Amino acid sequence: MKDAEMFWSASQDELKQGYIEGENQYVCLLCGNAVEKGIVYPKDGVLYEAKRYMRIHIEHAHSSVFEYLIDLDKKLTGLTDHQNRLLRLFYQGKNDAEVQEEMGIGSPSTIRNHRFVLKEKERQAKLFLALMELLKDKDEHAPAFIPLHQKARMVDDRYNVTEDEKVTVLKKYFPKGSQDALKSFPPKEKQRLIILQEIMNRFENERNYEEKEINQILGAVYHDHVLLRRYLIEYGFLDRKPDGSQYWLKK
Repeated sequence: MKDAEMFWSASQDELKQGYIEGENQYVCLLCGNAVEKGIVYPKDGVLYEAKRYMRIHIEHAHSSVFEYLIDLDKKLTGLTDHQNRLLRLFYQGKNDAEVQEEMGIGSPSTIRNHRFVLKEKERQAKLFLALMELLKDKDEHAPAFIPLHQKARMVDDRYNVTEDEKVTVLKKYFPKGSQDALKSFPPKEKQRLIILQEIMNRFENERNYEEKEINQILGAVYHDHVLLRRYLIEYGFLDRKPDGSQYWLKK
């Protein structure tokens, strides 16, 4: 879950731009795609240096950082469906009267009130982030939680997993190591989540898999590859075409 770790540990500025800068490369926070520094990349007949090419990648692969973030589960963004729609319309550049007309609610003054509430939420978020940063220096007993993958579905207590719990579960169900076969499929949801996250390390970003390939990879993990495939889709790790002919890591 390296990509998830990068995403959640990124700074506000890095999250806003959608990528992080390493010593030798730029890495997309939205999908893990990396481009090396010092290399010129071609796109539609034009050559781009690495940083500019990363920005183009985000635009073409994800539309924009805003579009990617706003599509995340509301348990991750903290936005209601109503607030989500408002932000989308504001991002499109619509004025209060246009937003009011499109949503069919109240009046333009009602939309201004919604803007005020969102601004208040922003102020609260800034203070909360500052408090949590200050807390890190004092809270010596805080456990290390495993990061959520951005496309997680049904975010609830099953994601309340510490690094120590993860190690214990992996040792129990992968006694010969996580690259070997699964001893059995866990009965508890939290344990299943840990196992599924580990299995995802066997797949590559930016690659489409035929159904036969998926079955072979999962079959090497556990005899019931159909069960694993179903849970990987249910938990939001894998996506697929409607006919099931191709699969890929969900971005």
